[in-house]
Amino acid sequence: MNTATKVGAFGAGVSLAFGVALGIGNAVGPVGAEPALSDHQAHGANPDPDTDTDTDTEMDQDMNHDGHTTPTAGPEAPGGLQISERGYTLAPPDEPLPAGERTDFRFRILGPDGEPLADYEKTHDKDLHLIVARRDLSGFQHVHPTLGADGAWSVPLTFANAGDHRIFADFSPAGDPDGPLTLGADVAVTGGYRPEPLPEPARTAGVDGYTVTLDGDLAAGADSELTLSVSRDGRPVTDLEPYLGAYGHLVALRSGDLAYLHVHPQGEPGDGETPAGPGITFHTRAPSEGTYRLYLDFQHNGAVRTAEFTVTAGQVAQRPTPGASAGHAH
Repeated sequence: MNTATKVGAFGAGVSLAFGVALGIGNAVGPVGAEPALSDHQAHGANPDPDTDTDTDTEMDQDMNHDGHTTPTAGPEAPGGLQISERGYTLAPPDEPLPAGERTDFRFRILGPDGEPLADYEKTHDKDLHLIVARRDLSGFQHVHPTLGADGAWSVPLTFANAGDHRIFADFSPAGDPDGPLTLGADVAVTGGYRPEPLPEPARTAGVDGYTVTLDGDLAAGADSELTLSVSRDGRPVTDLEPYLGAYGHLVALRSGDLAYLHVHPQGEPGDGETPAGPGITFHTRAPSEGTYRLYLDFQHNGAVRTAEFTVTAGQVAQRPTPGASAGHAH
């Protein structure tokens, strides 16, 4: 698959696009309400009060030799902060969902004509990726719904705990020259909400007997290189299996507003250059200082597992700390 078409800046040397409690679809995060933006803005807005919030054009202006200003493209804004963008709208369920019960989760993507969108371009081997996380950044799920004849997407989901969850639909409308986008909405899960504290930053995460080690630091407003290396029983894993067209798949959410990042590592299986582990390298750019939660999906021995990390952009992360962050298997 041509990596140039992959969702959320998948592919070689990719820069990450970041992509926020109550109420379905209208998210009001801990850092304030979602901004209302014009359709021409790609992938959300930056709600951080410490960063540049002039998103009317998402451009800086340079003076040319004639004395006139010429717009130059600025950093791409985070994704997943808007329920509607570029004429497309994420329509989630309008009723609360049960906690701890398997449910047929259904939603639609409405096109510019107001009708359910039926045509998609595959990205990472799928027409649409659905990411789910509770607002305290626990309960992460990455699933792939099925599109029905009525235009509704459906997937069996279990929301383990009560509380508002953020859902992210990551897709590329067929024939849209602007390419992929990520829409986000809140869904309510019934019951008493007991938030879990965010794990402290750490360089290692354990899941199902695997250890994943993070090397590199996330810098705010600058390119960063992160390498995540997989080992098992103290031995490097050098036979990772392709998953969604790659040896690893990374999602990041910014604590507070849940600005969203979806990125693919450099290289791809079968290109003659990319090794099947143990290291998977990502080139990243955080839009602001702050705390982020990273979720690395990788496949080995036929099972997909997720290693989770807390990282801080804008300062050097701590070296290995006792007690690895927990991950989970799909």
